[in-house]
Amino acid sequence: MVRGRRAAKFVGSLALVAALSACAGGSNKEPPLDTLTAEEIYQRGEYSLETSKKGKDAIRYFSEVERLYPYSEWAKRALIMEAFAYHKDRDYENSRSTAQRYIDTYPAEEDAAYAKYLLALSYYDQIDEVGRDQGLTFQALQALRAVIEEYPDSEYAKSSMMKFDLAFDHLAAKEMEIGRYYLKRKNFTAALNRFRVVVEQYQTTTQTPEALYRLIECYLSLGITDEAQTAGAILGHNFQSTDWYQDGYALLTKNGLKPESRGNNWLAAIYRQVIKGEWM
Repeated sequence: MVRGRRAAKFVGSLALVAALSACAGGSNKEPPLDTLTAEEIYQRGEYSLETSKKGKDAIRYFSEVERLYPYSEWAKRALIMEAFAYHKDRDYENSRSTAQRYIDTYPAEEDAAYAKYLLALSYYDQIDEVGRDQGLTFQALQALRAVIEEYPDSEYAKSSMMKFDLAFDHLAAKEMEIGRYYLKRKNFTAALNRFRVVVEQYQTTTQTPEALYRLIECYLSLGITDEAQTAGAILGHNFQSTDWYQDGYALLTKNGLKPESRGNNWLAAIYRQVIKGEWM
C-alpha cells in the first residue's frame, strides 16, 4: 500500500535524487522539470515528503507529474501521494478533494481504499475539542463508515472502526457537556433530556455510566422516584464496578430508595429489553 511503498522506495529515492544532483554539476539549481522523466519527478516529490516537515514542495512535484505525464502510471501514483502531502500540511480541504479525485478516476485500484481513508481522516483529524461544533464529527462518522463498509478487508478498516468509536464517543460527550450545563443551572428537565439521548442513542460509549448517574440526580431533584430507581438498576447491572454506580447507589439510599426497575417508563422499557431480554 501507499505507506509501505514509500518506505520501501525511500533509499532508492535518496540515490536517484543524489544522482540527479550530480548530473546538474553539483549546482543547487534544479533542472527544469519538463526535462525529467515522470519517475524522476515523482522520486523528487517522495524524497521531499520524507525529508521535509512541510508537504508544499512534494505537492508541487506530484502535481507536475500529473500535468506533464497525464494518465501514466506515475501520474496515478502521484495523485494519491499528493492527497497524502496535503494531509501532512493539514490542508484538509485540498487533501479531501484530491483523494476524491483519485477515487473518481481510479475506483478499482487498490489505493482507492487508502484514498477513502484519507478522505475520512480529513474530517476526523479536525475533531479536537468536545466544545466545538460537532458537524465535522458527523461527517467523519459517515466517511469512516464508508471505509468500513466499502473496504472491509483492507488494512484501513480496523483503524476506521477504532476511529469511528472515538468519534461516536465525541458526540456523546457533547450531549453530556450540554446536560451538565443545564444541571448546574438546575434546569433538570432540559438536562435529563440530554442524558436520555446518551442512554438511548450512545449506549455503547464511555459516557453512559455518568449519563445514568445524572439521570438519577435529575429525577430525584424532580421528585420522580421510579425513573431514578430504574436508572440505578441499569447502572448497577451494567456498570457495577464504576464510581458512578457507587455514587448513584449512595444517592438513592440516602433518599430511602434502592436500585430496582419500577413503573412503566422509558427506562423500565430499556431494563426489560436489554437486561431481561423482553422485547414485547
